[in-house]
Amino acid sequence: MQATQVKRVALAYSGGLDTTVMVYWLREKFGCEVVAYCADLGQEEELASVRQRALKIGVKKVIIEDLRNEFIKDYIWPSLAANALYEGQYPMATSLGRPLIAKRLIDVAKKYHCDAVAHGSTGKGNDQVRFEVSFRALAPEIKVLAPVRTWEFKTRDEEIEYAEKMRIPITVSKKKPYSLDRNLWGLSCECGVLEDPNAEPPEDIHKLTTDPLRAPAKPQYLTLSFKRGIPYALNGKTMPAYKLITTVEKLAGRHGVGRIDMVENRLVGIKSRETYEAPAAVVFHLAHRALEAMCLDRETAHYKDILSLRYADLVYYGHWFSPLRRALDAFNADTQQVVNGDVRIKLYRGSATVVGRTSPTSLYSLKLATYDKGDKFDQKLAEGFNRLWGLPLEVAGIRDRKGRV
Repeated sequence: MQATQVKRVALAYSGGLDTTVMVYWLREKFGCEVVAYCADLGQEEELASVRQRALKIGVKKVIIEDLRNEFIKDYIWPSLAANALYEGQYPMATSLGRPLIAKRLIDVAKKYHCDAVAHGSTGKGNDQVRFEVSFRALAPEIKVLAPVRTWEFKTRDEEIEYAEKMRIPITVSKKKPYSLDRNLWGLSCECGVLEDPNAEPPEDIHKLTTDPLRAPAKPQYLTLSFKRGIPYALNGKTMPAYKLITTVEKLAGRHGVGRIDMVENRLVGIKSRETYEAPAAVVFHLAHRALEAMCLDRETAHYKDILSLRYADLVYYGHWFSPLRRALDAFNADTQQVVNGDVRIKLYRGSATVVGRTSPTSLYSLKLATYDKGDKFDQKLAEGFNRLWGLPLEVAGIRDRKGRV
């Protein structure tokens, strides 16, 4: 693409190292105007200096948009309803945020008559796919610039040196070269010493959680209330969704809950060591699954476990805007009609444990489950059930024994 073809670019701007350097680089290499777009997904203090930093490096138009409520309602809650954890652990805070940012960046590009959109993802990362697949789903005609894949910098240290040379304000250094991405649902951290899967993560990377060894010695209990699969109250007090998530994040983080250290399979085919902090997400997922175990029948629950894996893959792989994801959302929404009640969680030095649950739509029957007085389960029926249940195995066993010497 020639520089003359691009006069104005809408950039997904985070204020981090890559996109901060990128603003200056785009202006220098393309001679184009940059519209910096930053979505507020609950990253809090990271937003404080974004506008100032962008203006200081020559951005004429900086857009910071509060998308927290949309992020919760249309992305976080559906993923919670799906019990979507990539490879069984990662709540996918970053993965969920990218399609929303992509959608709004396309809107900004159209509004300000931009020739292209740009992102700061690397050629070996997941986010490049999430952004570009979403761009193609929403506006296949738009040009996409991915400078990190083509520019002259081979390492983050070279970017830092370039920024220092050009006096570009950045928030990382060679001593702490970590790449951080935070939103309301969690924080991801990579690069530096973390690239060694055998190295223990240094304590200074953790922003949301207390070292479990230094967490309070006394456990804390909290109760989460759900209606149709959506959490709405903490300890009996109804809260707006944003406040509910941030309150649980602080409580769980104070007790060291929410640290995830995993080697995961990136969608581009390589394995990567990733560390995450997701105090609220870990607690909400734990509570939600516990309540579903009370309220969903066995066949629906087991089938939903299969679909949860597929849903997580779709989100992680950048296929948020796919027909399959919409169809799965419809299935999950139907299952959530009976997921109502309270779940009590114990927080203690890095662990979150379900210690109680109640539901007005529960399928649990004490009269059927108890071995004490009040037992209404007719055990005489078990003999016939067992014979019928095992009949296929009995028939197969007879056949196989006949073939033996």
